Amino acid sequence: MRDRQYLGTAYTMSEQEHHYGPNVHLVADTVLRTLLARLCSPETIQPDVNWLIGRIYESLVNVVINKEFTHQVQTRKTRMESHIPGGSYEVELIEPSTRVVLVDLARAGMLPSMVCFEYFNYVMKPENIRLDHIFIARQVDEHQHVVGSSVSGHKIGGDIEDSVVIFPDPMGATGKSIKKSIDVITTAAKGTPRKLIALHLIITPEYVRYIHTHYPQLVIYGLRLDRGLSDADVLATVPGTYHERERGLNEKDYIVPGAGGLGEVINNSYV
Repeated sequence: MRDRQYLGTAYTMSEQEHHYGPNVHLVADTVLRTLLARLCSPETIQPDVNWLIGRIYESLVNVVINKEFTHQVQTRKTRMESHIPGGSYEVELIEPSTRVVLVDLARAGMLPSMVCFEYFNYVMKPENIRLDHIFIARQVDEHQHVVGSSVSGHKIGGDIEDSVVIFPDPMGATGKSIKKSIDVITTAAKGTPRKLIALHLIITPEYVRYIHTHYPQLVIYGLRLDRGLSDADVLATVPGTYHERERGLNEKDYIVPGAGGLGEVINNSYV
């Protein structure tokens, strides 16, 4: 059966206006922002923390698949095919064979990456979905300012040729961890990726400036942009209007208003 309503489905993402360029997407979703606000609350502890992160990332990865992956017309059978004529139909679906590499930035990225990995396994061909691991931590100076990121090890499960490589990491603060992680996987794994995507809960203007200086091709998805240390006149403008004047990081590179150290919160860790 061929019914035009199943074909040519246009996906429209609800997106916040900004001036950061085409490779930045600020997902505008009031329900997800409500869940994120609850996640960031000092009263929220485990097991609610993991539940909230799981539900938010399932929704965010759904947006990314709709927006970034190829749609394809396929013929699908239903259970009625053996009983009635017209029990199969043509429909536009996600093309299933794209190779996907999820990259876990231990430790805050462990849970988001596993949530995305499981979601992709149901949407795409599981044999083409891989989860890699990078053990990375902030490097700070004697004043607790972030000066970079250190990698203590990694487990890369194959090449990245023509793969969509996705970094599901909750906080895009300085950009140094994502930059280092891209360095690692593009050096350790053979091949040229089809696309690089970062999937965050919160990002800062500093993050966008830094990472796009080094990797302008990185496609950034964020649920919230925090620029809480900007002047009042800047806060009254569309994000990115005065990008160089926007500030979301304090002197120790903590995000304002932020969410707290999610790596610690997720793992019930003190440091």
